[in-house]
Amino acid sequence: KSSVQTIGEEQIQNPYTELLVLKGHQDIVRFLVQVDDCRFASAGDDGIVFLWNAQTGEKLFELHGHTHKITAIAPFSLSDVSEEKKHLIITASADRTVIVWDCTSGRQVQKVSCFHSTVKCLTVLQRLNVWLSGGSDLCVWNRKLDLLCKTSHLTDAGISALVELPKNCVAAAVGKELIIFRLSASSNGSEGWNVIEVKRLVDHEDNILSLVNVNDLTFVTGSHIGELIVWDALDWTKQASECNFWDSSVHPDVQPEIKLSQSPNETSVQHLTSDDECVFAAVGKGIYVYNLQMKRVIACQRTAHDSSVLHIEKLPNRQLISCSEDGSVRIWELREKQQLPAEPVPTGFFNMWGFGRANKQANQAAKKMQENTPMYFLELVGDLIGHSSAVQMFLYFGELGLATCSADHLIILWKDGERESSVRSLTLFQKLARNGDLQLKL
Repeated sequence: KSSVQTIGEEQIQNPYTELLVLKGHQDIVRFLVQVDDCRFASAGDDGIVFLWNAQTGEKLFELHGHTHKITAIAPFSLSDVSEEKKHLIITASADRTVIVWDCTSGRQVQKVSCFHSTVKCLTVLQRLNVWLSGGSDLCVWNRKLDLLCKTSHLTDAGISALVELPKNCVAAAVGKELIIFRLSASSNGSEGWNVIEVKRLVDHEDNILSLVNVNDLTFVTGSHIGELIVWDALDWTKQASECNFWDSSVHPDVQPEIKLSQSPNETSVQHLTSDDECVFAAVGKGIYVYNLQMKRVIACQRTAHDSSVLHIEKLPNRQLISCSEDGSVRIWELREKQQLPAEPVPTGFFNMWGFGRANKQANQAAKKMQENTPMYFLELVGDLIGHSSAVQMFLYFGELGLATCSADHLIILWKDGERESSVRSLTLFQKLARNGDLQLKL
């Protein structure tokens, strides 16, 4: 029997009772990126990019240009002479090309085909007005797709993830290593740029799978065997680490599962997100909330899904959304747990004769258990069932709803049923009023 929580028909906290199914992709849809308040792009293994309206579900453009699966996508915007924002997206593919698309016209702006290997990640540095591509090299490009500079060949594995740091630096995940690079423009006033490796951090024991920038002072990394490391973003020193996400002794209120061994998939840090106080980690099938100030896990749901959690996001309220290989999307609420005071150990035979050692040890054990017990818990408040295969990721559009993409080739727009009903009623009312069909009786 699965130990995963279930929820009944009454999902009080789940507003997503309506769904729109968006069809068009012919293979796994792996990426969703937000273009603006009501538009987003999708991409995946069929090599096609679609632009959608998040409010209506209308397909705006179908962009063809890649011949293999898309491996990375990033949005960015430009301001022209009239100060009007121009929305663009960059896509990288296994065909070793990168394309820039105009989201207003759906046209290809620029294409680069000079890569020696697949680009696995793209990052736009708005402050420096450049963007980076990571593969076997780290390349720096301007907005016109002119190559400004690049590193020498790193490894065959290449860069799998990038995160922006202060002082014109970036952290690149290359296998088990974290490499810090600094970008600098040429001082002689020319268009030249330099990218310099300044430090290699080798604290992880396995491949780094996820990176997240918390703020200008902190960033966090997670690895294949469940290591979570908190780094200082200015001097790149290790501030804290957590390696026992799967250890039931750390969470004594959770019933431990009897297993002969832990496979790496059950402890892999698949995805990280954060707010100013906490890092939220998708680890194996579970969700963990790590408090940065206290430097420990304050809440967890060890079996949040039946399979690996692939993506997690914190909403503006105290809610989280997670999606999984099991095809489900779930809404969680972070709630405070009522802390019970540690019960004093009763006076026994040894204490009566002055031997207080047993009493002292028991009190210390009780205190330690209380310290290790999470102070919050994650309650399942919504279960979104619609996809028939692994849900890769999602985008939250506030009152416009939620967009999810899956290995079933579909995108689903989840809508607030009550709000949509009100909007439809208001639209009908306004239409009747305009046509003169509405007669007000006094």
